[in-house]
Amino acid sequence: MRKNIIMIVNPISGDLDKSELTDAAFSFAEEENLNLVIYNTSGVNDIINIQALYLSYKPERIIVAGGDGTIKMVSEALQKEDVILGILPAGSANGLAVDLDLMLTLEENLQIAFQNDFMEIDVITINDKISLHLSDLGLNAELIKNYENATIRGKWGYALQAVNTLIDFEGPFTATITANDETINCVARMIVIANSKKYGTGVVINPEGEMNDGKFELVILKNLDLYVFGQIVTGNMPIESNDVEIISTNQAFIKTNFPVSFQMDGEYCGTETEYNVEILHKQMKVAIP
Repeated sequence: MRKNIIMIVNPISGDLDKSELTDAAFSFAEEENLNLVIYNTSGVNDIINIQALYLSYKPERIIVAGGDGTIKMVSEALQKEDVILGILPAGSANGLAVDLDLMLTLEENLQIAFQNDFMEIDVITINDKISLHLSDLGLNAELIKNYENATIRGKWGYALQAVNTLIDFEGPFTATITANDETINCVARMIVIANSKKYGTGVVINPEGEMNDGKFELVILKNLDLYVFGQIVTGNMPIESNDVEIISTNQAFIKTNFPVSFQMDGEYCGTETEYNVEILHKQMKVAIP
């Protein structure tokens, strides 16, 4: 009897045509005598539909073809199930894939996603919502909001919105952070809640980040001028700066003095003043090289 594998495809992620990827996955599954079931996301009842598919087919693996947002949605749908996620990077933001060294050829990623061993990674919850990779409040979240509403895409679009965001941003906010039985007050332009090391651009924002150590890091960026912010966007962040403070913990509460823009895994989530952050240790299985 052939093993079942479900493949979740986000047809619009990254503005990429997924037909070549889907065809290659079908060919690989056929060669390995696997029964591949494809589900294309639509933005309507996807979580319910994925849960129903899982219960129908009970696969050992779910393959995700999309970006960070798609991976996060699938992990939310299946967080109570014992299943391995295989990733085929195909989004505009592939931050998790970058951190897992999955930016490889399609052939290599098919092998990894369908057959390789897995690693159990931590998951962060922020106000009871899941974050797998990097979330932040402040300047970068404001950039993501502006980019989502812009007509110019790609690196030029990011560069343009980086300038506009710096000009329009309300300025530093004050944050009260309680972590490791201590409370500190700080003035910041951006606070990263990091489960890993890198943004999708390749920039190392959190050199201490390990996705399976039972901890996350708060990376507090106190001053961000156009030069430093440009380095974050393009992948050359000088993390040794005196304007950067890093707190490693497994639980934190953040309160800001006014509502601040917030994003999770590359998706803008509005504004918040309070963030309750916790780690769920080794919560998810992900196939790795």
